[in-house]
Amino acid sequence: MNEKRGNWGSNLGFLMAAIGSAVGLGNIWGFPYKMGKSGGFAYLVIYLLLAVFVGFVIMMAELSMGRKTGKGTIGAYHALSKKFKWVGWLAVFSPFVIMSFYSVLGGYCIEYMALNLSDLAFGGAGAQSGSELFGSMLTNQFGSVIFTVLFMVSCYLINRGGISEGIEKFNKIGMPALFVMLVIVILRSVTMEDAVEGLKFMFVPGYAVSAGFIETAPHWTTVLATAGGQMFFSLSLAMGITITYGSYVRKSESLVTNSVIVVVADTLVALMAGLAVIPAAVSHGISSINAGATVVDAATGLERAMTVADIKLGGPNLLFVTLQDTFHAMGPAGPLFGAIFYLLVLIAAVSSAIALTEVVVTYFLDRAEEKGKTANRPRVVLLVCLAILAEAVVVAVDGLGSNNIWIPFKNTFGVIGEFNDCWLDFMDALSEGIAMPLGALLTSLMVGWEIKPKTLLDELHVSGSSKIDGFFSFSIRIVVPLVMLLILVGQIDTFFHLGIFV
Repeated sequence: MNEKRGNWGSNLGFLMAAIGSAVGLGNIWGFPYKMGKSGGFAYLVIYLLLAVFVGFVIMMAELSMGRKTGKGTIGAYHALSKKFKWVGWLAVFSPFVIMSFYSVLGGYCIEYMALNLSDLAFGGAGAQSGSELFGSMLTNQFGSVIFTVLFMVSCYLINRGGISEGIEKFNKIGMPALFVMLVIVILRSVTMEDAVEGLKFMFVPGYAVSAGFIETAPHWTTVLATAGGQMFFSLSLAMGITITYGSYVRKSESLVTNSVIVVVADTLVALMAGLAVIPAAVSHGISSINAGATVVDAATGLERAMTVADIKLGGPNLLFVTLQDTFHAMGPAGPLFGAIFYLLVLIAAVSSAIALTEVVVTYFLDRAEEKGKTANRPRVVLLVCLAILAEAVVVAVDGLGSNNIWIPFKNTFGVIGEFNDCWLDFMDALSEGIAMPLGALLTSLMVGWEIKPKTLLDELHVSGSSKIDGFFSFSIRIVVPLVMLLILVGQIDTFFHLGIFV
């Protein structure tokens, strides 16, 4: 590894950054909802098995690839493989595309945090319902662009500082702060009236169906694909982050131990996010139903009584409609909990966004180094952030499909929450739906059958243990390719509505 590229200041700093890259918006709105609609505790068991036999294995492989070569994503694939060296481009393509909508959602978090702080300072909260507020925000194209710019400015300021002075410093403060704020919100969430119904939604197998939150239980293959997609997005795998961060890890650190810590910490935070979000959302929804709330039926256009099926527990609606209404219903203390919640979501979003940005930045730094030059990091970061901003503006102006912007392959690409056929869906389908699972599948084939597991096991043995050898070799050669093939087909089926799995 080339020491001139820099290193993490400490192993703790690396772990905080790696956990920060994994802990993001997917943990907070994706994991709890997918867990509930996919069978509660049964989904959790499948997720944990995938995390151990697939996620943990790929994380070790990617960290090893990065540290062994001392290069970013594309450079690592080129150095290790002849047949699969082009796969590195998939792992750079994914984070670049993901940032097109991640930065927009991060901007929404800034706006909602500011709104709750304003309500806390000046009062007057609740002039608009969560739905009205979110709707007006989506159609305010100029405002959405401005807050997206603010989010990208924060990423630029952190990434320009480099690995130890920028990314590491932010995460060493941000991750502990996020954990503390999560605990505060959890304590309020689980003590709300009827919060136990939210806990049942998450942890009792089949409860989401029997209680009426969703109509039918999904097929097991759909659950597998859902859990697999969530795991890869949550653990930041197959998107170049782990390889990039691994390239800055010192030889004295154990990649096996660090992989275990990151997987466990990310899963723990995902469960904590569920405890912070779902009980509160369900409690508010049930209170609204008991109070005689009505909704407009999407099929008939007529007003009808609200049911539990109308409680929005997934996608952007969960964060920006249901929870905003929940905080408003808490009374005077609501804006305080709202500000804390959206701040922790913002920290989670930034910690992932700077990791995604660093993947692209590192490619250009390595490219300059290969030519015998030293790249100007602040300038490279600025250009990368401007390129991301250019694509993000399209997603921001689209407003999750609210502003009738032209979309490629309209009525073809996937479903995210309540929003179909928008630029966010299109970008997510390209990255999470295709590039990430395909990249992970090809990487497992490369390591397992072309360069052989021993190539990376030698790296894992540095400050590590040989006890992992048999497990790693078997999983990367047999288990991971088979599971990733199922996940890839399931993701394509979900995003493209092909009806492969019933």
